[in-house]
Amino acid sequence: MRAKLSTTFQSLTVRNYRLFATGQFIKLIGVWMMFTTQDWLVLDLSDNSASALGVVIALQFTPVLLLTLLSGRLADRYDKRVLLFIANCTWSLLALGMSVLVITGVVQLWHVFVFAGLLGVANAVETPVRQSFVSELVGTPLLPNALALSAATFNSARIIGPAVAGVAIALFDVGPVFLVSALSSIAPVVCVVLMRATELHREELPPLAERGSARVIDGLRYVARRSDLVLPMVLMSVMGLALFNFQLTLSALAKTTFNTGAASFGLFTTALAVGALAGALAGSGRRSRPSVWTVLGAAVATGACGTLVGLAPTYWLVVALLPLTGFFMVFFAQASNQRVQLGVDAAFRGRVMSLWVLVFLGTNPVGAPIIGWIAERYGAGASIWIGGLISLATAGTALIWQLHRTGTRLRLRILPLPRFYVVHPADT
Repeated sequence: MRAKLSTTFQSLTVRNYRLFATGQFIKLIGVWMMFTTQDWLVLDLSDNSASALGVVIALQFTPVLLLTLLSGRLADRYDKRVLLFIANCTWSLLALGMSVLVITGVVQLWHVFVFAGLLGVANAVETPVRQSFVSELVGTPLLPNALALSAATFNSARIIGPAVAGVAIALFDVGPVFLVSALSSIAPVVCVVLMRATELHREELPPLAERGSARVIDGLRYVARRSDLVLPMVLMSVMGLALFNFQLTLSALAKTTFNTGAASFGLFTTALAVGALAGALAGSGRRSRPSVWTVLGAAVATGACGTLVGLAPTYWLVVALLPLTGFFMVFFAQASNQRVQLGVDAAFRGRVMSLWVLVFLGTNPVGAPIIGWIAERYGAGASIWIGGLISLATAGTALIWQLHRTGTRLRLRILPLPRFYVVHPADT
């Protein structure tokens, strides 16, 4: 057990990464508290309109769609630590402004729209920089473990944040919850300042004139030539568009389908996050690049689980299915992320990871209004199972394409435990 734990949390022995993870954990708890509270506020201000909620989520992620590729260029040209400091300071100021509006009681729906868009701009800059900065914190040998722990940090916060927010809304209303979440966003600013630049794993930045050649189009061409990078990105773009809208669909499912309160809505998100945390930790011991079969298998399982959640007829059956859905969702996303990061040249990492963030988060502005419209017209459950079926069909098509392309076959082994395994042409 000691050996397993030391392997699982090995990246935390690195001081800079420990500071990074601590700051992110504190901030992300607040972020998930804010997202949960914001969703509840929007539903209250809009008379339970799932479409209004879809617009807010679209505004949050539209800047990701528009700005992320440029942010990746910034990450390849400038000091990522400085960029993180600026982006996190901006997020903190915006979050404090939003909390003041809510606490004073003057907040209106259009205020939420505006601040969702502005926070999205800060997020569009911070996310690809943060993703590519991890390799500088720990170096390549520990990168798979650090990525897994970063996913575990994210999902631990997603467990704690909505659960705390649900209880806090019931006890104190939405204003104080917004304020606490805003104050928590100061933590990564402090932690970035405390990092030791001399211990970062990076080469000295070249002169600015040389860094000017880090063009967005070169990053896109680099990915286009790499089918091993294109496949996980295509899968993530479709599944992000169709299924990964649980911030919207679970709140609509809780409030409109099962008529629950804020605390019960928090239980949905927490149940999903419990499974997500397990999925993140399941990949923490990985020391090499995940295979394409790991990515495809997890994608198929995610689509199947999402379909079952949408078709579940009772509240408690949804709660029971969400941990399994969260597990495969994060296991798939993490394996895809690791496959991309560990397969890319360092000179292109910022731009490639910005493209990854674009397909991971940038599909939300397109998908959220559509999913919101489906939820409002046909029910929240339908918006989930339709997305699940689209994801399952996409993953199945990608699996068939990969089998045909490589000439491999799938076989089912019953004993000692049922499992599929891949048979290569040389093994037949």
